[in-house]
Amino acid sequence: MTPRFPEIARAAAAEGLRAAAFAPRDGELPADRPGAPAAAGVLLAADGTTWARFQASPEARDGAPDPLDRWSARVAGALADRFGGRAVLPGDGPPWAPFLAWALRAEPAWPSRLGPLLHARRGLWASWRAALVFGALEGAPPPPAPGPRPCDACPAACLRACPAGAFAETPQGPRYDVPACVAHLETPQGAPCREGGCLARHACPVGRAAAHGPAQAAFHMAAFLRARRAEGAAG
Repeated sequence: MTPRFPEIARAAAAEGLRAAAFAPRDGELPADRPGAPAAAGVLLAADGTTWARFQASPEARDGAPDPLDRWSARVAGALADRFGGRAVLPGDGPPWAPFLAWALRAEPAWPSRLGPLLHARRGLWASWRAALVFGALEGAPPPPAPGPRPCDACPAACLRACPAGAFAETPQGPRYDVPACVAHLETPQGAPCREGGCLARHACPVGRAAAHGPAQAAFHMAAFLRARRAEGAAG
């Protein structure tokens, strides 16, 4: 039986995830991965109840590394098994699946001045945790009309809000100075960002209601710093 998008969306919502349909293009998924050819896809995005669902999970309490990624993999894998598809995660690679390109096709979102995608409702707090791919899918809604990018009518408060000056617009696109960001976060002056989340993101007027609370912000910032330190140690 061909899976139906409305049923997948309801099952995803029960797990705290928002579903959005997209069509994979040729070459976007490695041909040597197991499973049927992918003709249809469903993105699984973080939504208003995702953090609470994760916090109540075994992964959040077992003390092992990468709890949120492991929770995402478990939930996406169970949904894929239930509906006869296969799960794809952002960390599956190389080569990595083009999650941001899929999000631009599946959701009302645009490239932002900071670099991350800007979602029409969740602003700079959008997060795509996994995707499900299928040989066919029924009942998928049409892709959203993109509309005007909110950044184009905004005075760019986000760029000015970063205390490290880590973000800039250039002719080549957004620039993010990761070393400057990390250096600031590791000082006492970096506590507001480290404990409450990126001040540049908070400055964006779009999707402010979706901003991370203190516990979630501190979790993501700690994960970001661990990853950067690991990269430095490996380099």
